[in-house]
Amino acid sequence: MKIRTTTHGIASDEGSDSSDAFAVRAWDQTVIAVLSDGAGSGEPARRAARRAVDSLIEHYSARPRTWGPQRALLEFTRMLNRSLFKESQASYGRSEMVATLAAAVIEGDRLFGLNVGDSRVCLWRDGAFQLLSEDHVEPERKNMLTRALGMAEEIEPHCFTTDLQDGDVALLCSDGVSNHFGCSDLELALKQRTTARNIVQAARGRARAETRDDMSAVVLDIEQTGKLRAMNERSLTIPDVLNKGDSVDGFELIRPFHGTDRVWLADKDGQRIVIKFAPREAKDSEPHLDAFTRETWNATRAQSAHFVRAYEPPGQTARYYVMEFVDAPSLHAVLHERRLSVDSAVALGQFLVEAGQKLLRLDLAHGDIKPENILCVGDYAKLSFKLVDLGSAAEIFSVTSRAGTASYFAPERFHGAPVSERTEIFAIGVTMYQALTGKLPFGNIERFQTPVFTPAKRAVKLNPNIPPWLDAVIARALAIKPERRYQHYSEIAFDLNHPDEVAPFFEENAPLVERNPLAFYKTGFFILLALALWMALKLRFHH
Repeated sequence: MKIRTTTHGIASDEGSDSSDAFAVRAWDQTVIAVLSDGAGSGEPARRAARRAVDSLIEHYSARPRTWGPQRALLEFTRMLNRSLFKESQASYGRSEMVATLAAAVIEGDRLFGLNVGDSRVCLWRDGAFQLLSEDHVEPERKNMLTRALGMAEEIEPHCFTTDLQDGDVALLCSDGVSNHFGCSDLELALKQRTTARNIVQAARGRARAETRDDMSAVVLDIEQTGKLRAMNERSLTIPDVLNKGDSVDGFELIRPFHGTDRVWLADKDGQRIVIKFAPREAKDSEPHLDAFTRETWNATRAQSAHFVRAYEPPGQTARYYVMEFVDAPSLHAVLHERRLSVDSAVALGQFLVEAGQKLLRLDLAHGDIKPENILCVGDYAKLSFKLVDLGSAAEIFSVTSRAGTASYFAPERFHGAPVSERTEIFAIGVTMYQALTGKLPFGNIERFQTPVFTPAKRAVKLNPNIPPWLDAVIARALAIKPERRYQHYSEIAFDLNHPDEVAPFFEENAPLVERNPLAFYKTGFFILLALALWMALKLRFHH
């Protein structure tokens, strides 16, 4: 495969920020090009466009083996749309993070693509010009989008697929280009194998002051197509019954974990690993199979020291994925024996925040942070941690169900709020509180309950070794009202790393004795003094 790519973009006004975003990535016999135009000139629209490009390319680069190109593009676009829509509603109360999307993937000798909005994808071949995308605009008002990322919770992109030949040229462009450079102009430009820079500059030259817009283009000059990359089209089996001593692709099953026969400790060539098999229901249930595919995808792309390493071995014949075996107890098991020291609890908080940030870069939230899902590595004097069980992980702002463990849910999750940085920070706060005190701050909560939250007893009252700054960090993470909580991982990370700069925190309507004990006792002293003087004067006057 030999493809020459050129890209170019300019803002509507010199020195201003463009609302367009675009990128191309190539590996093996795959090329993906993505272009997005933020619907508006504000920061939310620019952020939506940039996120659309980065997210789609990152997700596609690590797509599940069982998803073909078109399925992967469609699934990731819908996931991205839900994330943008729900984040926009949570942050602004309306759809502000809105953007168009045009994407094209070349695998071997095929082009797969989709679009939402009015950013276009075109193909030129042997003197014939073809518009692969469709414009989602109102017929009478071409500048009014009828479909775009982040506009509604659900979206139906326009999808297209075509064979490729040597010498084809594909183009992605924003409406700033297509509004000033018609199909006949684009056809001539592609026939002449014009670069993206020349196309954008030619369109800019035709724009008047009142029609000038952000402009961007990506040109894919396909000099030579490649042989189609071998896709994993084998029918992978899902074992019905698994027993000790069974061999699966050379892995010998030793013992099951967690009281289930779907997760096993196994051995291959003297190396111990953990295998997780797809559930039996996935044989006949598309939702169960899809859920396991997503879990596998999330586990295998979360490559960081914060998580156990996961991978799909080459040549596998059954549907499973493999994880490194870490011979370490869970934090839940450790807390049965002792509470964590202050230093270890701070390290735990820093670790969980860093792990959350790593997942956030993948547009994910863990969704079930709790001691059972944290491994404690090392000795008591110097603990390190690993976060496990990405089976509950999902795209940020997507999950509104009660999937997870209710005792670690933020109050708003019981009322349909989606998983977000704020709800994950609450779970981190619960975990740190429990690690230091041995107690759950709001008690044991069942999933079917809808509890009424009242401020938890301060952690320092259960463990006087907790310094005031750390007590304040935990209290802020556990704030009942989400707007009073840390809003982002970066905020709690800063406080955990800068104890001297942590501000005191109290729940609203907290009594004066909690908010300012010195002022409380001073006030009490003067009240008692005044009362004593009044009593003395009264007695003297009486006699």
